[in-house]
Amino acid sequence: MRLLLISGSTRAGSTNGAALATLREEAPAGSSAVVYEGLATLPMFNPDDDTDPLPPAVADLRRAIASTDGVVFCTPEYAGTLPGSLKNLLDWTVGGTEMTGRPAAWINVAATGRGRGAADALRTVLGYVDVDLRERACIELPVPREAVGPGGTVSDPTVRSRFADYWHTFGEAGSAPV
Repeated sequence: MRLLLISGSTRAGSTNGAALATLREEAPAGSSAVVYEGLATLPMFNPDDDTDPLPPAVADLRRAIASTDGVVFCTPEYAGTLPGSLKNLLDWTVGGTEMTGRPAAWINVAATGRGRGAADALRTVLGYVDVDLRERACIELPVPREAVGPGGTVSDPTVRSRFADYWHTFGEAGSAPV
């Protein structure tokens, strides 16, 4: 299995980025993950520009999605919803078919009881692009800032083990209607 990992945070040192870096490190033998690094370089979505040739950053995004077996999002919640940069990324996927039928899920690393507005908004947008939403892989896995080590990954062994287990969760989650 090859996953594309997309953080909704542009913040250096974010727990969302640390979570995805940890998930990449915990890939089981025969599996791999790529952390998408182009969030901050995507142009603002404009439907007039959603034609061939696509802006290079958008073409790169769509190629990255098309080359994977699934997509996992990890995003903070800003003002009760998705950060604008992640919504912008998702808007660029609407005009293509790369997300259609592709397995997708998210990990919410916010403190318990937080981040549900972002998850609800993500569910809505992913419904528009007709993903194969892996409901059982849409999980809350709180990552306290102090659990992130100096290398930018989760160093707490208890939390880290849950990222190792997540690969199985995603693969076994199966599909569910959005």
